[in-house]
Amino acid sequence: MSHEADRELARLWRVSRTVHEMVRDRGYLVADYEVDVPFEQFKNDFGATGSVDRGPMSFSVKHGEDEGTLYVYFCAEKNVSKAAMKTFITSMDKIGAKRGIIIWSEKMSPAAKKTLQELASEYHLEDFQESDLLVNITRHFLVPKHQIMRKEEKDQLIKRYRLKETQLPRIMITDPVARYYGMKRGQVMRIERASETAGRYITYRICM
Repeated sequence: MSHEADRELARLWRVSRTVHEMVRDRGYLVADYEVDVPFEQFKNDFGATGSVDRGPMSFSVKHGEDEGTLYVYFCAEKNVSKAAMKTFITSMDKIGAKRGIIIWSEKMSPAAKKTLQELASEYHLEDFQESDLLVNITRHFLVPKHQIMRKEEKDQLIKRYRLKETQLPRIMITDPVARYYGMKRGQVMRIERASETAGRYITYRICM
């Protein structure tokens, strides 16, 4: 295997770990062994031919609370085409998944972006560039604990403090942490920070 291919595999190994952590943090059933894959095993699984093979890296996973199946698609094309999007959606349809994440390496074509938008009413689709997943931002010591509240928890919060949704602080749907957890507009994030005086300090932000 060339030095360049070895470097790319090491990079993808880190991306794969972050993706599995992200999916698990959303409540999907991901086992420890799927997260903690040794590099040599990853190299044998996806680089045995001497080149990087993203295709077999794609996987499906079920949610722990019956919220359906999620399909994660690692696109082999450097520039994601409309045809690649069709392959992505076809794979989702085969397993009956309505939620999907496409991971891409360099560029997403305008036609592919348009396809994502056009299918938004039928599927819940997300896309991430590999470079954004090299490091799990939520594991940084400066990032506080985040948790998306259930609808009933959100309703109780608003009732308890006699608030309107518009009075809550905001977190943008494009925020990296909001994207990591797959937030939807209207959902509320519970953020827990360490406090020297109170032990912990909790704030809430609504996704806009």
